[in-house]
Amino acid sequence: MAIFSRNKAAGEPTGLPRHIAIILDGNGRWAKKRGLPRTAGHKEGAENFRRIATYCRDIGVEYLTVYAFSTENWKRPQEEVSTLMKLLGRYLHEAIDTMAKDHIKLKVLGEVDGLAPELQALVEKTDRISKEYDGFQANICLNYGGRDEIVQAARRYAEDYAAGKTKGELTEDEFESYLFSAGIPAPDLLIRPGGEQRISNFLLWQCAYSEFYFTDTLWPDFTSADLDKAIEVYKSRDRRFGGVKNP
Repeated sequence: MAIFSRNKAAGEPTGLPRHIAIILDGNGRWAKKRGLPRTAGHKEGAENFRRIATYCRDIGVEYLTVYAFSTENWKRPQEEVSTLMKLLGRYLHEAIDTMAKDHIKLKVLGEVDGLAPELQALVEKTDRISKEYDGFQANICLNYGGRDEIVQAARRYAEDYAAGKTKGELTEDEFESYLFSAGIPAPDLLIRPGGEQRISNFLLWQCAYSEFYFTDTLWPDFTSADLDKAIEVYKSRDRRFGGVKNP
């Protein structure tokens, strides 16, 4: 049962993060504890993403961004990589069937050109459908790396500058328009299940002032109650964004 909600009548948030980011960590360890192959953990993790995304939408979170596959994850065993790609393809197929009904926007952030042609076509289709709706948006970071994103953005800006498409001094706002996450507000809360306490090259630019929450719970075991707990901790934080309140 949701214990948080957004005051839709007044249009004001009730301490709820507008944007939550999650590093989906612990799938392999979850499977190993049960004597299962790592691929089984990824399948359960994918189902949990569906559950948590639905819960976020229901309580009034506007954006959920998850770290599904990094640029470094290609180094993993081929069977594991293949399973992850198949899971993504299945999820995108299902999302296309439900986006219109549920008015959910879905966006893939990362180097899409590095994916198989079939996945690229699905990503393009979900992008096209998403433009038709307003409301909750789920973002999946795939073939993504925070440093790579910044480098790619710098290259695109330099190309536009050389071509005379942009003028004047580069500002943070203008640079953000070259990131994969252009148009998406920065995460208010970054959650990492799985026991590790680092952000692993995830949303390096965007998380400059995000609140971090770490938990030992493995991602497949992470429930809506765990999310509620993370939000409660977030609500207790004093977010000053480099300033001082009541000096």
